[in-house]
Amino acid sequence: MTPHSPTNPQNVPALNLTQDVAQLTADLLDIYSVSDAEEQIADAVERALGELSHLTVQRHGDTVVARTELGRDERIVLAGHLDTVPLPSTPGARGTVPSEWDQSEGRRVLYGRGATDMKGGVAVQLQLAATLTQPDRDITYVFYDHEEVSSDASGLGKLLEVAPELVTDADFAVLLEPTDGRIEGGCNGTMRFWIHTSGIAAHSGRAWMGENAIHKLGRVLRILEEYAPGSVTVDGLDFREGLNAVQIDGGVAGNVIPDSCNVHINYRFAPDKTLDEATARMRELFEGYELDIVDASPAARPGLDAPLAQELVRSVGADPRPKYGWTDVARFSAMGIPAVNFGPGDALLAHSDNEHVFASEVHNCLNALERWLTS
Repeated sequence: MTPHSPTNPQNVPALNLTQDVAQLTADLLDIYSVSDAEEQIADAVERALGELSHLTVQRHGDTVVARTELGRDERIVLAGHLDTVPLPSTPGARGTVPSEWDQSEGRRVLYGRGATDMKGGVAVQLQLAATLTQPDRDITYVFYDHEEVSSDASGLGKLLEVAPELVTDADFAVLLEPTDGRIEGGCNGTMRFWIHTSGIAAHSGRAWMGENAIHKLGRVLRILEEYAPGSVTVDGLDFREGLNAVQIDGGVAGNVIPDSCNVHINYRFAPDKTLDEATARMRELFEGYELDIVDASPAARPGLDAPLAQELVRSVGADPRPKYGWTDVARFSAMGIPAVNFGPGDALLAHSDNEHVFASEVHNCLNALERWLTS
């Protein structure tokens, strides 16, 4: 890990890590941190954590790692990403930057880009890092960049490549993604691939002289239309799969028979399958077509059979649910570290024009993790 000096130290926001955790969430929201622009928020996190004598702090790129070194028998990772998706383009949208407080049915609610995904979870991490000077378990706090873009850019992924020792000594991990205050075990895997067809261009008035590449995709589209998403039970949780076309491209003009066509397909698969098994399933389903795989990430089993997970379930006090989308718990699972998703906010609000989180949700998440880490 290399030392980092902020480009302009005077512009590094000062974070008060011991104030009300909901207000800390608002302060984080006010720092613009769309993917590729995480340096300022990483500087602020590094600066605030560096002032805490009970932590060792290291940085790689815009990923910040802080660790207690108390010699406890067990070590927990609490991880969260610093970046957000781009700001909403809709005029008057409330899920933007800077943040905005409001009242709803007598509850304080915070609007802003990242309120749900996932500055509330990051605020919880930061407050625990500041206040838990003597936890019953050693804790590794990971704040990483580039989660909201392609997986090969992930700051967590790069950290695990260049300095895995900062994480791999953990016994259990919690990713503070929004889960509406419920534990979500594991995650579906995801795969994106293109299917290409070729034809022969011709004037549409003499179509018999050509071969229509769009028509050649007819069987692919029928397979997608007729596909019935399955529900697969893994370790007591029901994971719903999905297979969908997400993009299509073909044709050059209204009077030309197209000589090429491409369809972009996303497969979400349950954690009963390895990545290789999921790939084999797609090649079988689309037999006769070549799959151009552009992105693939493995699923993660729930990890709820781990004793630390069972203790967390008791601390939260609600039955766990499956995580349908892909999250970085899969990276921990691949290293043999059981991991779950647990954080404040409704994931259905993530990336929306009115992204928001209730102050009470952030408080409840903090209290549950504090009970778990000090019991």
